[in-house]
Amino acid sequence: MAVRAAVPPGRAGRLWLRDRIEVATRGRDQLDRKLRLLLPEAARLRAAAEQQRAEWRTAYQDGQLWRLRAGLVGGQDALRRSLPAAPARMSSALLTVMGVSYPSDVAVQAPPEAVLPPDTVAAEQAAESFRRAVTAGARTAAADESVRRVEEEIAATRRRYRALDRRWLPYLTAALAALDIALAQEEQDDSARRRAATGRDATARA
Repeated sequence: MAVRAAVPPGRAGRLWLRDRIEVATRGRDQLDRKLRLLLPEAARLRAAAEQQRAEWRTAYQDGQLWRLRAGLVGGQDALRRSLPAAPARMSSALLTVMGVSYPSDVAVQAPPEAVLPPDTVAAEQAAESFRRAVTAGARTAAADESVRRVEEEIAATRRRYRALDRRWLPYLTAALAALDIALAQEEQDDSARRRAATGRDATARA
């Protein structure tokens, strides 16, 4: 690894490695905590998205059924008169959990009533069903986006966690162990040299 050359020699290297092991361990633990929070949140968001999708499908299917009935009873003119005067509008706040933001508290301003009220019960029911479908569809889209963002963050967090846990920390730990062995060997060599020097001095004095 390129960082190998950056390890200072001697005891300074030991301090350098210990400091980075401590920082990497804290980082790994924080990423683990982040995953423990994001995983259940992703499961909750997926369940909410499925519920909204089911509501959207039900409302849309109801709308299609009532639209067909309205067309059979009142013709295409009855359907055209049931069209809203303006499009629906959606707004949402952003919720941030462990650094990832996603849509929350989705509010949908349903399409306003048609300029002319529906002249059949079927047309009125079709309009109401499609209003519900628009609301559920918008909330489904927001829920899907929330799931996408949280799952992307989970994937990125896992990659960072694995990089620390499986590569960086093992490298630092192995480097520290090797340096400890080298320093211990140097200390033994120094002690041997001092003993040898002491022995030579004693012999010379004798």
